[in-house]
Formats: sequence, structure tokens, C-alpha cells
Amino acid sequence: MPSRQLTTVAAQSGPAARSVILFVLGMNRSGTSALTRVLSLCGGALPDKLVGAMADNPVGHWEPRAANYLNETILRRHGSTMFDPTLRLHEDGPFDAEAKAACIAEIRAFLTTLPAAPLVLIKDPRITVLSSVWFDAARQAGFDVVTVIAVRHPQEVIASVAASSGASAELSSALWLKFNLVAERHTRGMPRVFVDYANLLADWRREVKRISVALAIDLDARDEDGAIEEFLQDDLRRQRHCGPVTDSFGTDWISTVYETLGAAARNESWDESALERVYAEYRASEQDFRTAFEDFRRFHKLNRLVRPSIFKLIMEAWALAHRRKGTWA
Repeated sequence: MPSRQLTTVAAQSGPAARSVILFVLGMNRSGTSALTRVLSLCGGALPDKLVGAMADNPVGHWEPRAANYLNETILRRHGSTMFDPTLRLHEDGPFDAEAKAACIAEIRAFLTTLPAAPLVLIKDPRITVLSSVWFDAARQAGFDVVTVIAVRHPQEVIASVAASSGASAELSSALWLKFNLVAERHTRGMPRVFVDYANLLADWRREVKRISVALAIDLDARDEDGAIEEFLQDDLRRQRHCGPVTDSFGTDWISTVYETLGAAARNESWDESALERVYAEYRASEQDFRTAFEDFRRFHKLNRLVRPSIFKLIMEAWALAHRRKGTWA
């Protein structure tokens, strides 16, 4: 289908204007695919060679395969994956100047393959945890960077991740926290808008207008051929949860983050300090438990080398060395 014509504020400013690259961020299974497709039907240009329909996403993912490959390579190189609940990549150290420059160069090479258009859409959930290098690469490549952050009820995301990958509720809860906290934190001070998946399905025209206003881009929401209405079918939201948020980890982290970002997605006032508090607590707990489990694995490997029979011989040798007297009697 030919792309609708649209005009961005950047494109209006003259022949030397920069194209806009719009990153759709958020936890996978949060409606990022639906959001990206709607934006493309409103005039945004998509890259070539997309991830197509699968059983867990029968209407398509709308994300470039090349970005998937690139992000997997970067994550693996730095000892991480998309299912990594730690904040190791967001601490000081993982990306030194040389490593960051290498990542940016790889991303810029990909960006040269994007279509020439006033507004280009990029979506891959992995970008959420690698946004700093992607944003830098896009700016260096001559783009203005804006973001849309998808928000979805955590219980729906957890159920959807379990259905698609079999991940536990505990891991999915940690990932939901990480992706949402990082998406919000790393987009401060730049054009952004939060969109709740349920709100998109309930009234996509209202949400497209919110995006247009917040990001200063002129999206075509007329849907004259009915493509968006046809795409946004009721069965697109296969996981539904209207009840309260179930908190995990003995904290209020999940409910606090969802309430805060939900308010942002309704254009209500919201408290950034609440997210700062949760991020600090999550980071401290995650770092402590990560150290504890890394140490556990070290001792576990040592213990695997010493079978119980060998352990018994070692202890009896110590007893013999002390002539089985005193405390060794």
C-alpha cells in the first residue's frame, strides 16, 4: 500500500531540514507492534525486510530484521539478552568510549538503509535497553529523534509473555519494570509521548492526535480506506485484565510505575520522583542480588568439583592431621 504523505515540523523548515526518526519504545507484548503499524498507516515510513507474522503476533511485528540482528549482536557482546532483568548495561563501564563508538558505527550503517522520508519509524523492543547508542547514532546520522512509549497493564504483559515464550511471572515482572523505567528515564528532555495500549484500541484517532501534538508531527488520521479500522480488530488484545495490579518482590514498584505512566498516557500530571524512587530501589536490590547469585555460582562450581566422598576424605585428613584431639576429637 502506498505510504500516505505527511509533513513534519522539521520537514517544513526548508531544504536543509532533518528527517524525523520516531522510535517506538516499550516492553515487548505492550502493543508496540500495533502502535507502529497504526503510525505507518498514518504516514510514517517503515524500513524494509520486516519481521512478519508469527503465531504469537499474527498481524506482524513491523520491526526490521536487520535491527533485530544488530541488537542481538550488541547485547551478546556485552553479556546481555532481551530477557536480562539486570541494569548492568546502564551502569558505568559496559560502554566505554571505544565500545560505544563501535556500536554507534554499526547502527549508523543500518540507518543508511532507511527510506528517504520526512518521518521514519523504528521499532524493536531491544532498542529500549540500548536507546542511548541508538539515539546518538540517529542524531549523528542527521535525524531529529522523537519517541512514543507504549504502556500496557503489567498483568496483560506478563500473561502475554508467558503465552509467547513461557517466561515466569517473576521474570516478566522484572522485565516489565526494567523496560518501562529505562524507557522513561532515557527519554527525558526529548520529544516523547506515552500511549496506553488499551487507549489505542479504544480510540486510535484520539491517540494519534495526542502523538501529533506531543511530537509536533502532522499524521494523517483520516483512514479513508479503512485500513486502520480493519487492522485494529477486537481480538488483537488477546490478554485482558481490568483489575488491580499485582505487585511482586514484596514492594509497590509495579503498581507505582503503572499508575505513574498510566497518568502520563492520559495527559494527567504525574510524579517523576516516584519513578526515581522505584528505579533507585530496583537498582540497589538488583545489584545486591546479582552479586549474591554470581558468588553463589562461583561456589557452586567449586562444590561440583568436590564430591561428597572426596569431601569426607579431606575432612578426615584434617582430623588425622590434628590427631583427632581437641576440637577434632
